[in-house]
Amino acid sequence: MPRDAKPPLIQKIADQAHTTFASADGKARPDAQAELVRLAGEIRASDLRIAAPKTKSSKPSRHSPPVTYMHICQTDAFSMGVFLLRRGASIPLHDHPGMDGILKVLYGKVNIRSFDKLDRPADGECDGLFDPPLAPGAHKDALWRSTLRSTGEFSEESGPCVLTPLQDNLHQIRAVGGPAAFLDILAPPYDPGDGRDCHYFRVLEAAARSDEAQAWLLEVPQPESFSCGAEPYPGPEVSVRRGRGTDSR
Repeated sequence: MPRDAKPPLIQKIADQAHTTFASADGKARPDAQAELVRLAGEIRASDLRIAAPKTKSSKPSRHSPPVTYMHICQTDAFSMGVFLLRRGASIPLHDHPGMDGILKVLYGKVNIRSFDKLDRPADGECDGLFDPPLAPGAHKDALWRSTLRSTGEFSEESGPCVLTPLQDNLHQIRAVGGPAAFLDILAPPYDPGDGRDCHYFRVLEAAARSDEAQAWLLEVPQPESFSCGAEPYPGPEVSVRRGRGTDSR
């Protein structure tokens, strides 16, 4: 790159993600995170050399995954890539244990439904609560009380969606009206060996509701209808610094 050439926007985002999340204690710096959200809000599909499919026949077939992922970069502090959803595709309700995240739609439109996980039920609390009822004693360790935090539609004109370890940490993402793609930044990355595995959930229907915002989630295996493939990232090369910072900012 010529000395006076400006780095591509995706490189600036990667550098800012490092500044935000690569601290010695692993905690995000609020001021740096605000700048990262601002930069992510400027990214467009053309910056990454990707475009929405021109044909309308983009519904997943038996031989193609409904969702694919373009890996951009990863360090021990954060990962960054692009998810592409075919027409009618959905990423099931899932969590991000102990992780921060930023999602920015690049093309198309998605519906995002987000939950906050609260706590597990007390003994006997769920007796007669669900319709159909759960088997006695079954699934107790897989049940979570939660709150529906938000639901809405987002397009490339929308600002980034932000999740934290405690708020909006669980979400379902569904393509609306056609294919869609979004930039995804997670900090730190998924790592089952370090307690950050991805878990899937199903919303249970209560026999009677007293609070529309409260929901019960049942942890389930990855749905058989969902799979995620991979495809090459065609955008500008991104170089990243490795390891967590130890400076005294």
